[in-house]
Formats: sequence, C-alpha cells, structure tokens
Amino acid sequence: MPMQIDIETIVIAVLLLLAALLYSSVGHGGASGYIAAMGLLGVSPAVMKPTALALNLVVASVAIFKFYRVGAFSWQLFIPLAITAIPMAYLGGSITLPVHWYKPLVGLVLVYAAWRSFYTAQKASVYEVQAVSPWLLALAGAILGLLSGLTGVGGGIFLSPLLLFFRWAPVKVISGVAAAFILVNSAAGILGVMSTGTQFHPGLPLWALVVLVGGLIGAEYGSRRLANPVIQRLLALVLLVAGVKMLLTF
Repeated sequence: MPMQIDIETIVIAVLLLLAALLYSSVGHGGASGYIAAMGLLGVSPAVMKPTALALNLVVASVAIFKFYRVGAFSWQLFIPLAITAIPMAYLGGSITLPVHWYKPLVGLVLVYAAWRSFYTAQKASVYEVQAVSPWLLALAGAILGLLSGLTGVGGGIFLSPLLLFFRWAPVKVISGVAAAFILVNSAAGILGVMSTGTQFHPGLPLWALVVLVGGLIGAEYGSRRLANPVIQRLLALVLLVAGVKMLLTF
C-alpha cells in the first residue's frame, strides 16, 4: 500500500517516537507501546499486529547493537531461548485471532506492561546472579515466542521481568538479551504473518524512520545508564489507558 500522510499518521508517529525512546533504553523493541498508540487512534487490529512487529525489528536491531557493544549480552542465556522461540513465534504469527479474542488478549498484555513499567521504575539493579538450566530457558522461550507471534509484541515485556525476578542475569545483560530475543521473535512473527497475506499500515515507512531515530537515542542512553523512573511511570499510564480501551471495546 502507498504511504499516506494524514493527521492520524502524524499523531501516531509522535507517540511511536516517544515509545521507541523509552523502550529502547531498556533493550525493548517497543511493540506494546506501538500497539497502544495505534489502538488509541483506532487502527485495525489486523493491521496493528504486523506493523508493530515490523517496527520492533527496527528498534530491536538498534538496541542489540548498542547493548552488545558495551558487553551487555549473554549467548548462554540467549541461545536456549531463541531455539524454541523462533518456530513458536512463526506459528503464532501465522494465526489470526478473531477480534473478540485479540482485543482482550492484547488489552491484558498492555495492562500487564503498564504494571511492569510502573513496578520496575525504582527497582534495585544490584543483586547476586543465580544459575539457570538451559532446558528451563528453552521452555520459557517456547511459551513467550508463541505469545509474541499471537499478539504482535516481541516478548521482551515478559522475558525481562522473568529474568529479573529469578535474577538469572544482571540488569544490563537482561536488556541486551531481551533486545536479541525481540529481534528474532519479531522476524519469525512477521514471516508467519506474511504467510497469511496480512497488510501493513500505509504509514509504516514514516513510522519506521521515526522509531529508528527514537531507538538510536534511547538505546545509546540506556546502554550506558538506567532509564528515567518518571518516564517509565508516564509510559505505564499510556499503556494502562490503551489496555483498558482494548478491554472495553472488544
């Protein structure tokens, strides 16, 4: 579809820029933020999913480069997660949920993301790292990969809290691993979506450029210091509003 520049496309672009800035600062692609922005302005759920995954690819690519460059990454954690997540994300992407299922599922994901963003705003970042079995990581990867493909999020909003809760890696390493996890999930999810012939939003070229800029700034900042708690709380509010809207309108 040819790109169309209208007021709605521009407003969403501004919201996407803000989402990319924040999410990339913690190694995330920002799909839940992009879905929230599109959902607030009434974009079709069928278009939301592939478009959010495409934007995720852009920002996650930038984030993994920035975090990997400063040593904030672990192949030992990433490989077991990715091996099972990739095929499951493809499977989830190839499944088109009915609107009356998709909206409440995504609404719950957004509300959960809002809670996590608020809860982790002031969470301590220093702790003793615990060992984890590769088989347990593989199981987590499969579950999160499927959820990623079904909803159009990269899975980072679920993976990061999991790694943080069980203290399986330092905070910065969690961000780097989450970025790579989001990248492979988003790529697999898009391939699955494309197998169904689903369309992207016509504003995607503009939005991709916008989130690239936001991702470069946010990932550069986040790979060297922690995200601003005030910004995280503001994001939590936006996610909560969008999530509740999804739950009330399905």
